[in-house]
Amino acid sequence: MGKKGILFVNLGTPDSPEVSDVRKYLDEFLMDERVIDINAFKRTLLVKGIIVPFRSPKTSKLYKEVWDENGSPLLYYSKIQVALAQEALGDEYHVELAMRYQSPSIITALDNMKAGLVESIKVIPLFPQYASASTGSVIQKVMEIVSKWQTIPPVTFINSFHDNKLMIQTFAANASRYQPEKFDQILFSFHGLPERQLVKCDHSGHHCLKKDNCCATLTDANKFCYSAQCHDTARLIAEELNVPAEKYSVCFQSRLGKEPWVQPYTIDVLKDLAARGKKRLLVFCPAFVADCLETLYEVSVEYQEDFKALGGEEVQLVASLNDNPKWIEAMVEMAKS
Repeated sequence: MGKKGILFVNLGTPDSPEVSDVRKYLDEFLMDERVIDINAFKRTLLVKGIIVPFRSPKTSKLYKEVWDENGSPLLYYSKIQVALAQEALGDEYHVELAMRYQSPSIITALDNMKAGLVESIKVIPLFPQYASASTGSVIQKVMEIVSKWQTIPPVTFINSFHDNKLMIQTFAANASRYQPEKFDQILFSFHGLPERQLVKCDHSGHHCLKKDNCCATLTDANKFCYSAQCHDTARLIAEELNVPAEKYSVCFQSRLGKEPWVQPYTIDVLKDLAARGKKRLLVFCPAFVADCLETLYEVSVEYQEDFKALGGEEVQLVASLNDNPKWIEAMVEMAKS
């Protein structure tokens, strides 16, 4: 019997922090029809004519702030995660790492599996909460590639793992070293999405954004909703740490453009907490399984500066899952499930 193929896929990163490589990365990322979900002509004008030319130099400077001797933090930790998962899984498994955008590519990883004559392929997008623009994009890309093969082995996908017990425990353990009880408020800051993408995922058409706090509780009606899964992840981590509901807030960062995105926005929550006299904040970013630009710079630097300017004192980032052994155990369990 052949080996079982396991493909872990994260979002992606430029090959270097230089403007030319950042431009290539942003172009591929933002031209994805699931990321900017408007018609192709308008998307091309917007991305290639406005966003990429103007954002590439600015984003390049940000990447240079987090790039170190190991290169991209996201790629560095992703490689470690997959190497440790391969070691734990053993010779019965063929494990590959891919990025949805740039290198290592999904097509290269799948070609490696095909050449290795794997008997099956399980695809695990490394996004805890399902979104069309992340997990959905990975699934679509894999299916497009595999559909062209003459012989297609059984292919399965993990849709989300927002409530994975080991993941929840890892985030909680990472926070415990900071003594959460000494902070005025706990923030769970997730990556944002346009509201229209949430509405599109509501196939019934009767639930999404129809009432206030429709995402606060996970139900059958919203079980595939990104925002509802984010709230559920936050609730589970808070329960693991015995943090009462009134002491934590859920918010969304990384907004792009002027149209409504999932709310509340992190910057607005910072303003509100500062106005209420909160001084010390402990911040989780549970949409990411590895530290990256959004955690190491957007939260640790930008939000720290913003909160201090508003009268606060400290924004402490909780480290992501990175190479924590319990998280590797979670990856292995998902691979075997």
